[in-house]
Amino acid sequence: MIRIFILLWLWLCLGGLAQAHKASDSYLTLDTGKGGQVGLRWDIAVSDLDLLLDLDRNHDRELTWGELQARTADITALVRSALSVRRGDVACQSWQFAPLMTDEHSDGAYAVIQMRGDCPAQGDWSLQYRLLQAEDPSHRGIVLWQPAGAAAQTRIVAASAEPLTLIQPSHSLTFRDFWKEGVFHIWSGYDHILFLLSLLLPVVLIRQGGGWQPVSRWPSALRDAAGIVTAFTLAHSLTLVLAALQWVHLPSRLVESAIALSVLVAAMHNLKPVLDKWRFLMAFAFGLIHGFGFASALTDLSTRSDSLLVALLGFNLGVESGQLLIVGLFVPAAYVLRRSALYQRAVVTGGSVAIAVVAGLWLGQRILNVVWIPG
Repeated sequence: MIRIFILLWLWLCLGGLAQAHKASDSYLTLDTGKGGQVGLRWDIAVSDLDLLLDLDRNHDRELTWGELQARTADITALVRSALSVRRGDVACQSWQFAPLMTDEHSDGAYAVIQMRGDCPAQGDWSLQYRLLQAEDPSHRGIVLWQPAGAAAQTRIVAASAEPLTLIQPSHSLTFRDFWKEGVFHIWSGYDHILFLLSLLLPVVLIRQGGGWQPVSRWPSALRDAAGIVTAFTLAHSLTLVLAALQWVHLPSRLVESAIALSVLVAAMHNLKPVLDKWRFLMAFAFGLIHGFGFASALTDLSTRSDSLLVALLGFNLGVESGQLLIVGLFVPAAYVLRRSALYQRAVVTGGSVAIAVVAGLWLGQRILNVVWIPG
């Protein structure tokens, strides 16, 4: 049990070095209209294109319109290889590309590729998506499908061998896709996980005489954990809704920096507690910032789809499901180990120091816009 717990803890602390960044998304608007014509707009992050095509040829860390425009032919070739639209068993052909454009999304500049193609007149529509398949397994495409004579449907597609089949619009499919995306988002967002776990580390302990002592009964730990999780959930759910509906907007760089700061403060608080039993206040205050981070996958949908509320509900419940699974695994294990010096010294003290170091590096590089470690 102890070995498994330590391995899981090391995986979370060190795995965060590679995963604590805003998930990579692209946005596709597919207008199938009537007959055999299809219109497609694909917004791809300029940073993702740079990863694939090395757009920054002078390596000054500043991508210009000239550098992007000079690689139009390569971008077009990439689009052709990374996406296939089919109707029935036949791929759409004769794609005509409009001039390359750019647009701003919540997390920065995107290249806008607009194209039209010829497709069979009948059959089910499907997408084969391969963008960043090898480079970033967490990448997703958010698809807004506008079929003829029906309401728009929002779906999520991942780079895989299996195509995404588009059937008649269904809120249940949108809910399912975004619920899964919410679970994926919390499990791949190591900064969110480490913040929550930093707050939960002491729930099986009480502060006495300048040191940590184990709680005597399970209800005490459960009550403390429930207060923290509830406060965090209420706070990030509130700002998730506000940001997704575009009623409140904060710059992505500010949000990511503040999230790193929250992890640092939560970890340092375990070394020098001030709030102690009032940690739920910290969970609520910083949870407001984390909600803006969760909203990054939804912000750009508010003006693109009438299924936003369904997507928002599914995504938020997915985040909560993933979060409850983390809490359900961690708190019982921590309670069992609470009396051991290993938990109090190695996990609480040593783990908090490790988290603080990682969070400090994240904070520095997010403020300065440099890369020292992944994240």
